[in-house]
Amino acid sequence: MPVDNGVYEKKVVQWKLNLSQIGLDVVRTDRSLVFYENQANQAKLWDVLAVYAWIDEDIGYVQGMTDICSPIILLLENEADAFWCFERAMRRLRENFKSSANSIGVQSQLRALAQIVKIVDPKLHRHLEELDGGEYLFALRMLMVLFRRELSFVDALYLWEVMWAMEYNPNIYSLYDKTLEQLPDKLNDTQRKQYGKFERRIVRTGATKQHDALAVFLVASVLETKKKQLMKEAKGLDDVVQILSEITGNLDAKKALNEALKVHKKYMSKVKTT
Repeated sequence: MPVDNGVYEKKVVQWKLNLSQIGLDVVRTDRSLVFYENQANQAKLWDVLAVYAWIDEDIGYVQGMTDICSPIILLLENEADAFWCFERAMRRLRENFKSSANSIGVQSQLRALAQIVKIVDPKLHRHLEELDGGEYLFALRMLMVLFRRELSFVDALYLWEVMWAMEYNPNIYSLYDKTLEQLPDKLNDTQRKQYGKFERRIVRTGATKQHDALAVFLVASVLETKKKQLMKEAKGLDDVVQILSEITGNLDAKKALNEALKVHKKYMSKVKTT
């Protein structure tokens, strides 16, 4: 099939624009880590993101991808291995970065978050709505890059491992290479054992699956933790953003997960009774 030179040239131009942004973001990513004082490691991060921006024609590169890629570069010495690991991670996360003039990548998660908070804490939800925060855009970054900014580097890795271990069983990877919407509504005891604790509860209760991403419940738990301060001090959206920014780098992953599961349990019980 002949190459359309016009389409190819457009792709090259867009890619070069992406390279400029990648360069700016690479030097700002995880600068507190000694690892990135070495320019060769910065170059590996740049290389992986540059190649990904070329092969993913629909999304290319979006700010925040460096936050996802950086831990992979640190953990995997071989650059090719790091690329394929990042590419696989992006199959799961790329929708977070897919935006248009009319929507943002995590919009469905933000809607789910609003619904969850409305059910588990109507008073807090009403307060946020009164502050014109009913779309929960203040939570965009937490969902997009999976709490990389809110957690320390080590805690972020712990959170990711636990989140994915709870939702996926690596021994039946092909089965879990599906979205939650594709999970069967009912399982027998043998089938249920193949699922992680988090998904077993989802299947057992038969709750709406689109609301069951653990990351969304993590955000809801953060809001619950900050409820008193939000109710008392937040007089506008800027105040909400400021209050939530206080957790940057200070969120405890283990405590956050425990609180998220409490919110999840409360939500599931309320949904089941309605």
